Amino acid sequence: MIFVKSSDNDFDGKFEELLARGKMDIAHVSGIVNDIIEDIKTDKNLALRSHISKFDNWTPKNDADLKITTASMQKAYENIDKKLKDALHLAYDRIKAYHEKQKPKSWFDTEANGTILGQQVTPVESAGLYIPGGKAAYPSSLLMNVIPAQVAGVENIIICTPTPDNEPNELLLAACHLCGVSEVYKVGGASAIAAMAYGTETIPKVDVITGPGNIFVATAKKMVFGEVNIDMIAGPSEIGILADESAKANHLAIDLLSQAEHDEMASSILITPSQKLADAVKDEIEIWLTKLSRQEIARKSIEERGAIIVTKDMDEAVGLMNKIAPEHLEVATMSPFELLPYIKHAGAIFLGHNTPEAIGDYVAGPNHTLPTGGTAKFYSPLGVENFMKKSSIISFSKNAINEIGEECALIANTEGLTAHEQSVRVRLK
Repeated sequence: MIFVKSSDNDFDGKFEELLARGKMDIAHVSGIVNDIIEDIKTDKNLALRSHISKFDNWTPKNDADLKITTASMQKAYENIDKKLKDALHLAYDRIKAYHEKQKPKSWFDTEANGTILGQQVTPVESAGLYIPGGKAAYPSSLLMNVIPAQVAGVENIIICTPTPDNEPNELLLAACHLCGVSEVYKVGGASAIAAMAYGTETIPKVDVITGPGNIFVATAKKMVFGEVNIDMIAGPSEIGILADESAKANHLAIDLLSQAEHDEMASSILITPSQKLADAVKDEIEIWLTKLSRQEIARKSIEERGAIIVTKDMDEAVGLMNKIAPEHLEVATMSPFELLPYIKHAGAIFLGHNTPEAIGDYVAGPNHTLPTGGTAKFYSPLGVENFMKKSSIISFSKNAINEIGEECALIANTEGLTAHEQSVRVRLK
């Protein structure tokens, strides 16, 4: 773990390492991913079945074996514990309510001369959602991807998720039933992205692909962009925490570890002007590590990619965090809303001592599919708009084109586009 003061002589170099945390060696895997994509484009289901046998340790008997049946989803839903079922319903309802507030609306504006301008917002026809299932299965990611697509009005929702040893996660199947999805395929990795981007005999081609994944998934999404739209190129999970002396060290320690347990490549960064708090958090991390079910993963992550930075004041702390632009940002201070106007870049912002990042992963309502690696400077969380598109609406009356048509023709003439010019002039008085 990096433990430094902003006043240290070697601080700039260590901070640059943090800023580079999200860099993925896409070049190293791009050849492998390209071969996988070309296999799918050429051999379709035959290639899918071969890749599943190679990467997921089971061999589909036929094409039908690629799909998870709705009956198995319903059975999984019926078999889960009632308290867990109620928790899933709570998450579903809150996520849906939040995303319904996001839905953009079509609009029209009429000018006095008869011009009608506007914007028509419509959903994409089909969406492919990738749900990870390698090191762990994430039913919460299913909810976070399916619900905004449903709110947007997407008619055809396709889900791909890896099933090592042909053993689908029962809770994931239950979540599928809860969401009412029917097309779920036991396909993972770059193969799944290629299948949804280009289509196979079983998996239909989609218009947009969303969802997190490992470096192979991220590389595949980057390669198929343009053939389909994508949400973002997401890397390993990360958390940043701004804290003052009012924060509790044991709370901050476990919050940092809540991201570290995701992946050895996850980043957990605390920035505080309090040396006393920084020292206490460092000690608490070691105490918490011994209690975690994924201790080995969390320990490697926190040791190799964790950081605690002590600054001269909170202004400097906020400035450094803006440069980091974290996926998740907790503001654990006495008056968190006072800092909010100064926070420029973060995927999701958690304000106050009683708002751990984990609450946002499951039941708060906002989406947990967020930009990583500093891309919060220009990307936004997954939302309803990722599944919608806009069309400009333009309608001119005779009076309207006579009013501004001459200026239009003049600009077209200046650009040397005489057909453009004349298509306007033939309509003028």
